[in-house]
Formats: sequence, structure tokens, C-alpha cells
Amino acid sequence: MSDHNSLDRAKSFRSQKIALFDLGFRPFFLGAALFAVLSICFWIFGYFGWINLDWHSISSFQWHAHEMIFGYSTAVIAGFLLTAVSNWTGIRTLSGLSLSLLFLFWLLARLTFLFGEKMVAVTAILDMVFSMALLTAVTVPVVKTRQWKQMAVLSKLLIIVGFNACFYLGIIDYLENGVHLGVYGGFYMVIGLILTLGRRVIPFFIERGVGYKVQLGNSKLLDISSLVLYVAFFVAEVFLNSSKTAAGLAFGMLLVNGLRLLGWHTPGIWKNAMLWSLYLAMWFLCLGFLLFGLSGVTGISKFIAIHAFAFGGIGLVTMGMMARVSLGHTGRSVTKPPITIKIAFLLMLIGAVVRVLLPLADFSLYTQWIVASQILWIAAFTVFTIAIAPILLRPRIDEVAT
Repeated sequence: MSDHNSLDRAKSFRSQKIALFDLGFRPFFLGAALFAVLSICFWIFGYFGWINLDWHSISSFQWHAHEMIFGYSTAVIAGFLLTAVSNWTGIRTLSGLSLSLLFLFWLLARLTFLFGEKMVAVTAILDMVFSMALLTAVTVPVVKTRQWKQMAVLSKLLIIVGFNACFYLGIIDYLENGVHLGVYGGFYMVIGLILTLGRRVIPFFIERGVGYKVQLGNSKLLDISSLVLYVAFFVAEVFLNSSKTAAGLAFGMLLVNGLRLLGWHTPGIWKNAMLWSLYLAMWFLCLGFLLFGLSGVTGISKFIAIHAFAFGGIGLVTMGMMARVSLGHTGRSVTKPPITIKIAFLLMLIGAVVRVLLPLADFSLYTQWIVASQILWIAAFTVFTIAIAPILLRPRIDEVAT
């Protein structure tokens, strides 16, 4: 009897243990989800002039863009890569104190950035220390195991870090046009990283998640075409500021990636929220390329295309990846997520439609569409945070059960 009581007490202790810094995805996904809520709340207050940031070198729009790229998106990337690199190489990445310190640098950079101009040097140092420490943490295991194919991913992370440095150098007037270069370079490199990782993992997820035998291939011709076109698009848009050229290349990206997504389609996708969320996110990237291309030949605003990339593409794909990694790496089912996660996906999808498609239908209500979409974003990530916080804070369920 006493043995059973001791076992029950041990299980209870393990179930109550805080596991937040056991693996990289835990703190960074929780931090990203919370930041997604709080930063957009802050952005709405600033949009209506209810609060003012102490900035002179950048606009509130540039603050918002920077924090969604180098704050939110980079946190998701950090959590994903710290976990993925451990799986790829068999070498455990940061945990415990080292992981908590890395997360602290990210968090402090987000907080100090709210103090505006007077704290920019501190913010830049904190952000760069975080970025370089993350780069080191994920690169060393890859180099040790000579998994050079992973450099396609890590090189993009390095470039993202470089654009963040450009942003800060632009604020202090050390690099002409640095703020613009940092924001747009970082933004489009995040999209490039998503295209690379999506090509790797989404067909794999679909094959194993639809519940029946299906084999989805990746065409080498489409792979090469996508890479060449995107590099050309990136250079034309970020460095050459050649809108017409970039618009033409965007149509090429639409064609190549649309054909790729058609090849990944199978009816079982629509029965699994963990699949359709990622699949539709990739289609929103295609919609972004379509609208970007049209912006070069019609009166469609390029900012609508940018938000197709950002809200529907980056927003939905990062939420989907955080959900999948969080469930899978805590011993839970990745095919039957909690209803709250499904609701979060639906809210994000509706928000993306409101932000991107409704302005095309009635541009006179543009401000109302922005506010409505931001409210939906906040609602989606609030529900999502409530869903994943207990999962990220507690140990794996198979650890508790043993």
C-alpha cells in the first residue's frame, strides 16, 4: 500500500514540475504566443494615438514591423530550430540555465525597445547577443555532425540576424537606409525560410497525417525554379527597389509554388486541422505573390500583399508549427489537437481573410478591416496561448505516466 502511495506521489510531483526550460521550443513558443497578443494590443493603442513611443528615427509602423519580424517570428524560429537541430544531430541543444538566459536576452530586448530612443543601444546589444548565441547554439551541433545540408536553413538565420543589425545601424544613422533594409530584408528572408522548411516538412506531415497511404513528391525542377526566382525577387525588391521587376518575378513565384501545392493536395488534408492550417498558410504566401505582382500593374496596394504574406502566411504557418511541435514533443497526438487549437486556427484564418481580401472588396472601410483583423489576431493567439501554455509548462505526458 505504501509503495502505491509513494508511486502516486512521485507521479503527482512529476506532473506538477515546471518543465519550461527543458527544451528550446517550450519558452520560445510560449513567449512568442504571449508576445503576439501583447504587441498587437500595443500596436492598436499606438495606431489610435492612445500611447506614443519615444521614437524619432523610426515610425510606429516600423516598430511594429520590426517586432513582428525580429521579435515574434524570430522567437518561433528559435524554438523550432533548437528542437529540430537536436533531432537532426542527436546532440542536445540548450536547456536549463543556458536556455533560460537565451530566452531572457530575447525578452529584455522586447521590453527595452518600448522605451524608445534612449534605450536603443541597450536594445541592440541585447538583441544581438540573443541572435549570436542562438546562431552558435544551433550551428555547433550541425558542424560537429557534418550535416552540411542543414546550412541551407542556418544560413538564412544568419542573414536574418544581419538584417536586424542593419535596422539598428539605421536607427543611429550609421547605415543609410538601414531601417528600411532591415525591415524588408528580414521580412522576406523569414518568408524564404518558411518556403525552405515548408518544402521539407509539409509533404511529410501530410503523408503521415491523412490516415491513408499517399506519396507526395517534390519536383527538382520546381525546387530549382523556386530558389532562383526567389533570390531574384529578393534582390529586386530589397536591394534594387525595382518594383516592376519584383512584380514580374512574384508572378513566377506564384506559378511555381502554386504547382507545388497542387502536387501536395490530397482530400484527407481537410479532415485534419494540423494539416489544413499549414497547407492554407502556404496558399496565403501564393496569394501574397499574386497580389504583389498585381500591385505592379494595377492600383492594388503592396501593403495588402505584404499582409497576405505576414498575416495569412507567416502568422498561420507559425501557429500551426508551434502547435505541432508542442503536441508532438510532449507525447500528445498531432492528428487530434484540442478543440481550442482548432478554434485558434479558424480565428487566424478569418482574420487573414478580413485583413487581405475584404479591403480588396471595399477599400473605403480599410481602417475598420485593419482593426477587425487585429482583434481577430489577438483573439486567436489568446485562445492559442490558453491551449498550449499548460502543455509547454508541464513535462511530457509519457514521463508523468512512468
